[in-house]
Amino acid sequence: MHIPTLFFLVFFTFLSCKNPKPQPTATVIVHGGAGYINTELMTQEEEDGIRKAIEKSLQKSHQHLADGGTSVEAVQIAINILEDSPYFNAGKGSVFTSSGTNELDASIMNGQNGQAGAVAGLTNIKNPIDAAIAVMEHSPHVFMIGKGAEEFAVIHGLDTVPQTYFYNKDRYKEHIEGLSEDRSKFGTVGAVAIDHNGNIAAGTSTGGMNNKRFGRVGDVPVIGAGTYAENGVGGLSATGHGEYFIRNVATYDIAAQVKYGNTTLDEAGYNTLMKKLKSQGGDGGVIGLDSQGGVVIHCNTVAMPRGYISSKGEAVVMIDME
Repeated sequence: MHIPTLFFLVFFTFLSCKNPKPQPTATVIVHGGAGYINTELMTQEEEDGIRKAIEKSLQKSHQHLADGGTSVEAVQIAINILEDSPYFNAGKGSVFTSSGTNELDASIMNGQNGQAGAVAGLTNIKNPIDAAIAVMEHSPHVFMIGKGAEEFAVIHGLDTVPQTYFYNKDRYKEHIEGLSEDRSKFGTVGAVAIDHNGNIAAGTSTGGMNNKRFGRVGDVPVIGAGTYAENGVGGLSATGHGEYFIRNVATYDIAAQVKYGNTTLDEAGYNTLMKKLKSQGGDGGVIGLDSQGGVVIHCNTVAMPRGYISSKGEAVVMIDME
């Protein structure tokens, strides 16, 4: 074959292997937990409440970035709004333990410097993501639990609330009926953001597993399992059956495929969620942004409320997985 002909054949074959659909980009992406209840089984009030909370979360955090705010601040703003909504298993909407109490977990990671903070077993802190950020920014530690974490949060001026603040009749009904978390309506919340300096951050917050016992803690506050961020690689927040995410160090596993292999964050997310965890029976989802703001969304359940701010500044909100 003539050399020029061979060259063009190889060149156009290479082009034909490329994905013809450009990956959307975003400045902020959030999720409201993977689950088994889709919009067909929701009341109109529930669906509207979920969509409005996610849209508000996106708009407020995006505006903060547009005003020059940092990615950590944007993640905090986004998650605070979701924590304050009764429609998600985090903050105000948290599920109950087997003893009828509420125990909350959260984590944050700054991709610029690798700093991270995490808290678990909180019972009186209104916004657990704030406590995680306080640990990251004001202590030499990464992970605090229980009373010690609460004392630390109070010292740093965080809002406290009585346990009655977390009471939700639908969540309490799930507790009484003994419904397991992987069959509940709504779930863990998380956010990933990229700021004007190109720095990425990721955070996650949860009320844990419904009717959990013995001080069980899931993946959310475990850095590298429920949350991970690294400049030049991407940021990720996970939701689902936490034990599987911990065993597989899921969010770090995704990032490592990019860092040490020859794959995109989106491809790595598919490999971990839709192949590896699914083959083990691990239900859940993950959202993320790659180093260029490319959107990553993978979930192996029927629904995962989620949304992102597009490169055009528009809020894109979805619930069902297609």
